[in-house]
Amino acid sequence: MCGIVGYVGSKEATPVLVNALKKLEYRGYDSAGLAVFDGENIVVRKVKGALRLLVEDVTKQVVRQNDSMTELECDSREAELISQMGTFVKGNLGIGHTRWATHGEPSAVNAHPHLNEAGTIAVVHNGIIENYAKLKAWLQEQGVVFRSQTDTEVIAHLINYYYEESSDIFDAVLSSLQRLEGSYALGVVCKDFPDRIIAARKESPLVVGLGKEENFIASDVSAVLEYTRDVYFLDQKQIAVLYSDHVDLFDDEGNKVIKEKSHVEWDVSAAQKNGYPHFMLKEIYEQPKAVRDTLKPHLVFNGDKKPVDIQFEEIKKSDYWKTAKRVVITACGTSYHAGTVARYAFEKFARLPVVVDVASEFRYRNPILNKDDVFIVISQSGETADTLAALRLAKEAGVHVIAITNCVGSTVSREADDVIYTLAGPEIAVASTKAYTTQLVCLYMLALQSAKVRELLDEKQLSLMLSEFSSIPEKIEEILSHQKAIQKFVSKVFNKQKVFYIGRQFDSATSLECALKLKEVSYMHSEAFAAGELKHGPIALVDEDTLVVAIATDKSMFEKLASNIEEVRTRGCTTLVITQDRTSAFAKVADEIIYIPECSDAFASLLSIVPGQLFAYYCAVLRGIDPDKPRNLAKSVTVE
Repeated sequence: MCGIVGYVGSKEATPVLVNALKKLEYRGYDSAGLAVFDGENIVVRKVKGALRLLVEDVTKQVVRQNDSMTELECDSREAELISQMGTFVKGNLGIGHTRWATHGEPSAVNAHPHLNEAGTIAVVHNGIIENYAKLKAWLQEQGVVFRSQTDTEVIAHLINYYYEESSDIFDAVLSSLQRLEGSYALGVVCKDFPDRIIAARKESPLVVGLGKEENFIASDVSAVLEYTRDVYFLDQKQIAVLYSDHVDLFDDEGNKVIKEKSHVEWDVSAAQKNGYPHFMLKEIYEQPKAVRDTLKPHLVFNGDKKPVDIQFEEIKKSDYWKTAKRVVITACGTSYHAGTVARYAFEKFARLPVVVDVASEFRYRNPILNKDDVFIVISQSGETADTLAALRLAKEAGVHVIAITNCVGSTVSREADDVIYTLAGPEIAVASTKAYTTQLVCLYMLALQSAKVRELLDEKQLSLMLSEFSSIPEKIEEILSHQKAIQKFVSKVFNKQKVFYIGRQFDSATSLECALKLKEVSYMHSEAFAAGELKHGPIALVDEDTLVVAIATDKSMFEKLASNIEEVRTRGCTTLVITQDRTSAFAKVADEIIYIPECSDAFASLLSIVPGQLFAYYCAVLRGIDPDKPRNLAKSVTVE
């Protein structure tokens, strides 16, 4: 998803805007730009490519002076030039943007901000305007000449149309919003009102940062953490007008609203690499802490400090588990894979039938929902468009909705009946790691709580399970301490043409996420499927250019899985097994075995995923790819 920033205050706006945009680079983008009011005019700079090129364009100096500069030296040089940018484009009000192309190819012309014809109104926009073609045709009939191929430029000209009628920029924005169909997060500045930024949102997230004699807008709170921790998370169709000394909030009819500000507890260092070469590796290593932090608020301990029960204070009541006939889980991407693992957990512990559906399909297939369903939506960002649509569909059907998200104040968290937060801290890398494991923690705990409420687990059984569950962080740490073995194996296979992940039951679900991580960050072709499906087609693709990774944590399935591995190995492929079995079950069929700590079959998914994440990371690095910024991908998908 694109990145939006805005600043109004006493500082030079340009370095603040570019510094904030750098915090959003992880989202993925193909062009960048900014618009700053210099006291007389709105000055716009736009480039195709990296933010670094915008810094070079504005300062007329080169960041990477030669090919021998290290990344650290390049970053230091860039930071130096950013600090000087206010001397090149002076002004205390501005907006900035990093764009991920939807309408129109990546180019400086299509980059944001977009202007009206007179250059007196500038707009940055995240989202998609679904009726832009109709509005564009109407504006062209009024004599407007368009410069770009984007849907966003329509907004700038539409605001100008109404501004010429009213001479009031707020009224012009308000009138324009009434005609826009689709999703948007907007930042608008006008030459005639140089003391304010107007911001608005529908579907796409937008945050207002509240500083001292300065205020900010951003599409993600990480962009403003360096400057303030007090924010407004704008609600649906809410409008904000930012001045240097205060912020006014309005609904979509122009009525003033009062809103409680939120205080962000995240440490600024959580959004920095802290010595790691990439955010992805840092976040893999943060998983033990993230799992502990997510577990801690929900475990009840006895006098001997042993966990004996689960509590969810954020859930208003748990009685619905007694009458629940079914669990429906919907999500996208990595979160969908967490839900797929959870299906096995709910069915194993609570004996509840579970439907897991991709949110983008669920919303369109006229799903059958019953009031005795428990509906769970999972979204790292809390702003995933398809997941939000599924949530609203469930609410309309009168179904109880539980949301699992990492983002306080997100739309998902506000609209669900109950919300459980994964305390993973900010996740910067596009490919999700610690958000996935903490989602699994929440889902496992829900499954165990539902089993207890349904009287399928007694106190002793629950206590034993929770004792093992609470040891997961230490076991992840043990896996991470042996990462060199994974790195060494990757050095032998990172050029394989095909990678297949196989497993059974829980392991089949984990395989889906391993395959996704690999294709996301290394661009290697990878697929995942239940091991028993090999002979039903996929084995036709197996040859010497193939790596087959078998996840084997279900002891009852070891012999069957060993047979599956033997089937592919005889076709010439390389085989890797991820398992806690230290017997000879896989010794004869595996070219390499990565061992995870001993763990019950049901909880092993929290461990077996970690070698899969490390494998994907090291494949990307050895193939010369930045794993934090995979091509064509965005951290939060707020459009269909």
